[in-house]
Amino acid sequence: MIVTTTRRALLAAGGTLLAAPAVAQAGFPGRPIRLIVPWPPGGSTDGQLRSIADIAQRQLGQPVIIENRSGVSGTLGAQMMAAEARGDGYLIGQLPVTAFRLPLMSTRPGWDPLKDFTYVIHLTGYLFGVVVKADSPWQTWQEFMAHAKANPGKVAYGSPGVGSTLHITMERIAAENGIDWLHVPFRGGADNIQAVLSGQTQANADSTGWAPLVEAGQLRLLVTWGENRAARFPNVPTLREVGINIVSASPYGLAGPKGMDPGVVRVLHDAFKTALYDPAHAEVLARYDMPVIYKNSADYTAAVSQTMEEEGAMIRRLGLRIN
Repeated sequence: MIVTTTRRALLAAGGTLLAAPAVAQAGFPGRPIRLIVPWPPGGSTDGQLRSIADIAQRQLGQPVIIENRSGVSGTLGAQMMAAEARGDGYLIGQLPVTAFRLPLMSTRPGWDPLKDFTYVIHLTGYLFGVVVKADSPWQTWQEFMAHAKANPGKVAYGSPGVGSTLHITMERIAAENGIDWLHVPFRGGADNIQAVLSGQTQANADSTGWAPLVEAGQLRLLVTWGENRAARFPNVPTLREVGINIVSASPYGLAGPKGMDPGVVRVLHDAFKTALYDPAHAEVLARYDMPVIYKNSADYTAAVSQTMEEEGAMIRRLGLRIN
């Protein structure tokens, strides 16, 4: 089951949901829980996960400690969890789509998403878009595309990393439109933004870390990648509206190492589900233009198999490899 919830519904549901705290399973948790955020501090993912962890720890009765481990396109958390012989619930982390995609791109994958993780709860997704400097000559996405096509190899864009949804989608757009542009991967959103502001790159493809600078007039948002126009930027078209049939939100959730006890998974799921619908968390989601995309543990596990099939087909079509 997939549930996409509006901010108004979140706020209305919050009080009821808070009335049902998680019940401990055989004394779990008995010590702090580590939550791996595989991105630098300060971005939308970090902000969302810090918010939900703060609320969930009140339900769990133990601290949920955020550990930022950025790099390798957001997969260091996956590497850490896959290295565990068996999960005990005290190490969990965000699994971005790159954790499913990179093993399919590699001849020597470091983990198997179908075998090495226990899926706890699916949470949300992103609003993606492409921005350029406000004083750049491109007023529209179509003008930017035309310039890139006329200048092969001379237009560079930044993304959160090799194999990220931003990278894959930009390369798909290039392949389908006869464009040859340069990809520059960054460890986090702040570096990506600084690169486009300084002229190191001509465009930034990322989630809404760019939004404050768009609102301040320093960056220009050319296109967003959602199903509908973003509420904060109603004058900016979607990819579909400019003739590119792509909708991309890169949804994600929380998982732990393989072999976790089902009772422990249930305690974690229930605490984070309560936090997901809490009004304070709803405000954070609204700040980053992120929807609720809830899946329980079983549905999340099933969705991973489908994601692997879809990502594998796209990677083969684009011929993407990393080693």
